Amino acid sequence: MIKGFKMKLYPGQEAEYEKRHNELWPEMQDMIHEHGGKNYTIFLDKETLTLFGYIEIEDEELWAKGADTAINRKWWDFMADIMETNPDNSPVSVNLKNVFHLD
Repeated sequence: MIKGFKMKLYPGQEAEYEKRHNELWPEMQDMIHEHGGKNYTIFLDKETLTLFGYIEIEDEELWAKGADTAINRKWWDFMADIMETNPDNSPVSVNLKNVFHLD
C-alpha cells in the first residue's frame, strides 16, 4: 500500500529539517521498518514550505501502531519546534488521495 501526505514547516527551518532527517536516529529507522514502512521519501516545496511524504506500508493497522511507540513520540517532540504540530506534538498531516500510479 502506498501512502501520500503533506505537512508544513515553519519559515526558516528548511535546513534544520533536512539536517535532522539526514541524522535520523537508528531507533527511529528500526521503528519505521518494524511497523511495515519502506521506501520513505519526503519532498519539500520551498515556495510554500509544504512537505510531501511518500511511504510504502505493509498494513494500515500495523503502521498506525508505530505512532504510539516511545521512540516515535520522542521524535515528534524533537521535531515540534520546526514544523506545524497538533497538541500532542504529532505533525499536522493531511493524507493525499492517490490519483495515479505507474510501476
